[in-house]
Amino acid sequence: MSDRVRMWCLRHAESGNVTTGTAGAVPTVPLTAHGRHQALAAAQILADEPITRIYSSTAVRARQTAAHLAAVPDLVITAMPELAEVGIGKHEGTKDPAIRARTAEVLHAWVVEHDLGQRVSDGETGHQVIARVTAAFQQIAGAHPGETVAVVGHVASLTVALGRLCALGSQIWGTPLPHARPFLIEWDGHTWHCPAWPGAVA
Repeated sequence: MSDRVRMWCLRHAESGNVTTGTAGAVPTVPLTAHGRHQALAAAQILADEPITRIYSSTAVRARQTAAHLAAVPDLVITAMPELAEVGIGKHEGTKDPAIRARTAEVLHAWVVEHDLGQRVSDGETGHQVIARVTAAFQQIAGAHPGETVAVVGHVASLTVALGRLCALGSQIWGTPLPHARPFLIEWDGHTWHCPAWPGAVA
């Protein structure tokens, strides 16, 4: 059997933290009504894919998105804490524009400047985020040789981790992952590949 694994990755659908401008991992915030429609649309896009399992972060909004994808009977959803959004420590859940701006600065430092030591206050460093998300992807790939799976995560943690795993460089900056738009990541047994980043200019 081939070691090749196809992973349809997507950011969760629109959730309340997005519409209220709340920063951090905010794991208990659910999808909005619009988000539920987005998740259903993503399920339609992936309907013909031979997906054998769905993985999501433990956040409510990711698990709800995953549930909409699990239209195939008995398709299992596995929640993984390693896929969570970037933690910002004591500022978790704030609506302070200054903290949101600092969060954007840190992500820019990670993705564009490759300065992974920066963090928001006492939150996670880029090294920590990449390490945990990479561990999740390696675990998933190891469990599904020759198969196709779906992975529901978050904009910042997916961006910094997949940017590094797939050697995408700074080209992905300025094109944040849209809500619930699946894109393909492939593992060939040795290397990760991202054929097309949503919105990126080739």
